[in-house]
Amino acid sequence: MPIHKILLVDDSKTELHALSDLLTKRGFTVRTAENGEEAMKRLAEEKPDLILMDVVMPGQNGFQLTRAITRDERYADVPVIMCTSKNQETDKVWGMRQGARDYVVKPVKADELLAKIKALG
Repeated sequence: MPIHKILLVDDSKTELHALSDLLTKRGFTVRTAENGEEAMKRLAEEKPDLILMDVVMPGQNGFQLTRAITRDERYADVPVIMCTSKNQETDKVWGMRQGARDYVVKPVKADELLAKIKALG
């Protein structure tokens, strides 16, 4: 299934702006959320084709949120790509164990991210 609608979850307005800009210029429709609660609201409003998930956020972190989303039958088919500054191999392994399909380390390289999105679509 081609990916058109992306939900970006990140507590950094700078990251949200930069990634939104990058993705909308490539033709994606982007919605944003700054925390877990907002992300769940956005999911309920409209199911995206992909979720880009930060890890370090106030309240529920990205690992917890990814686990909640990928284990919820309504959203289990929505792929999650972790998009975080946490660059340790253990973080990547843990993210994948929570249900993430892929893992990108910040600062995000546009080509790498787009290739990973394309691979899922």
